[in-house]
Amino acid sequence: MALNATELETAPRLRATVGKLSRLLRRTDALGTDLTPTRVAVLLTTDRHGPLRLAEVAEREGLNPTLLSRTIAELIADQLLTRSSDPDDRRSAWVQVTSAGHELAEQVRGERTAAVQGAIDNLDASDQALIEAAMPALERLAQTLSGDGK
Repeated sequence: MALNATELETAPRLRATVGKLSRLLRRTDALGTDLTPTRVAVLLTTDRHGPLRLAEVAEREGLNPTLLSRTIAELIADQLLTRSSDPDDRRSAWVQVTSAGHELAEQVRGERTAAVQGAIDNLDASDQALIEAAMPALERLAQTLSGDGK
């Protein structure tokens, strides 16, 4: 079955729009810290899913071992994460968010949510309704892309 012009444009437009939204939402004041987007991503992932093995963090964030090691070390130095050895496998380590790390993660999420809400509030009612109506399909799309929604 051949795709029409509209169908051929949907995937690239959606990819570009999601990418732009992601880049815009990565910006954060985060209490005036100088956290890089990678450090924020690792902090948020560890806060949401932790404690995690380092290998799990690397897999979830798509980081190479060198970058992951440096990022974890910086977050530990900032007292946002702690690292511990796995008692059953000394080659493996775990990371866990500290209370300060959790508070910062909540602040970042709050900033991002407020930014999205502010942008939605600036749209007209019909665009707001379209976004709301599209949410279930976008959530299913995200599940499908992550491999969770077969």
